Amino acid sequence: MLKIYNSLSAKKEEFIPIRPGKVSMYVCGMTVYDFCHIGHARVLVVFDIVSRYFRHIYGKENVTYVRNVTDIDDKIIQRANENNEHFLELTRRFTDAMHEDSEALGILPPDIEPKATEHMPQILNMIKTLVDKGIAYQADSSSSQNNLSQNNDVFYQIDKFQEYGKLSKKNLDELQAGRRVGVEEAKRNPLDFVLWKAAKENEPSWDSPWGKGRPGWHIECSAMSTHCLHEHFDLHGGGLDLQFPHHENEIAQSEACTDQKFVNYWMHNGFVKIDDEKMSKSLGNFFIIRDVLKVYAPEVIRYFILNSHYRSALNYSDDNLDKAKASLSSLYNTLIGFDDDDLTNESSKEQINDDNAYSKSFFKAMDDDFNTPKAIAVLFEITHDIHKASDQNKKLKLAIRLKHLAGFLGLLQQSAESFLQSGVGDDGQLSAEKIEQLIQDRATAKADKNWAECDRIRDLLQADGVILEDGPEGTRWRR
Repeated sequence: MLKIYNSLSAKKEEFIPIRPGKVSMYVCGMTVYDFCHIGHARVLVVFDIVSRYFRHIYGKENVTYVRNVTDIDDKIIQRANENNEHFLELTRRFTDAMHEDSEALGILPPDIEPKATEHMPQILNMIKTLVDKGIAYQADSSSSQNNLSQNNDVFYQIDKFQEYGKLSKKNLDELQAGRRVGVEEAKRNPLDFVLWKAAKENEPSWDSPWGKGRPGWHIECSAMSTHCLHEHFDLHGGGLDLQFPHHENEIAQSEACTDQKFVNYWMHNGFVKIDDEKMSKSLGNFFIIRDVLKVYAPEVIRYFILNSHYRSALNYSDDNLDKAKASLSSLYNTLIGFDDDDLTNESSKEQINDDNAYSKSFFKAMDDDFNTPKAIAVLFEITHDIHKASDQNKKLKLAIRLKHLAGFLGLLQQSAESFLQSGVGDDGQLSAEKIEQLIQDRATAKADKNWAECDRIRDLLQADGVILEDGPEGTRWRR
């Protein structure tokens, strides 16, 4: 029985799909004006695991995973202007970069990846419905001293939605305190938020009943999610920083528009901290995924993210990534000596059934709000028993199970040799070809009983971080 911590109720709840056997989930994706950072990596990995596990439970064909792309907003327009390029060229370039980073991290693609600019009819229809219901209003240009709203921005009237704050648990009266309408605003209430922004000179714009303009950020996700998944769907996810105001505003818009519940379960992953300080672009303490990938292998980053519960804060540091690398290498070391084909072929898969203590412990952890650290602990239990087993056939069966369960987390996806021999982060290190040649030279020296040369070569390899393991079948090596 899968239980999920629902941010809406602030407690763990049994997951029960709206349509029996079918799962619909939407995750707020990237605003594509720059390269993805490690905070984005956490969102990508966390909800990749969620979608993988849903597909395990309900079948691949019964899960619809939607992750949007925000390709029009203030930051995009500003960056495009700075670069002197069309905003669609900018967003196309960084969407491609996001896909490259996702693929490197082993993220399975979503079933649907809607873009805001391709859903303008749905956005306009939703705004029109809210205006017709008296829940949204056109800005009155006469109320703006500088007449900046002459093309009529459209705002959501927040006090028309009585349940505002039910997701973030924020009190409307407290939010009002200290807020004032600026002289250049045309809101009826300081907390009202924009649905449609009147076009400024040389900005991208679309025609609307309220004049040329573009959508506000919040309405984009409401329109895309309900268009792709119906007006009421199972699960909505994203980073904790989106809970308020973005997700709160999505609820207000969507439920006022459709007169029904928007989403049953809300999931939010915790913040990423850099050396125990909250990551922030304004503080300059953020790391681009592709820069981190120059130092650490993709699976190391994935392991690092999954070794903390998704709702907890994740502390990014070189020390923690080094520990993740050592732990993942330990899992891979357990698979040394097993042919990767023997672990993954159809015959091996037929041997797998989940009616055993390891699988039960693993799935119990996953059923408890996707507790990946406990699931990873089960993988280490298996490695311990592999090392302890004396029977080779039992070792093989355990190794097959290790590979099988790790697959739910997107781990141990390479052969052991491939992972342990790959080099990341040191441009001066010996290449695999050079290492193989030195091992061959050492074998020749050994045959000639030139022990001094053998020792020299071993010391040379050791200095480069290469470990040699001599056995009956020859010499294996790993970094």
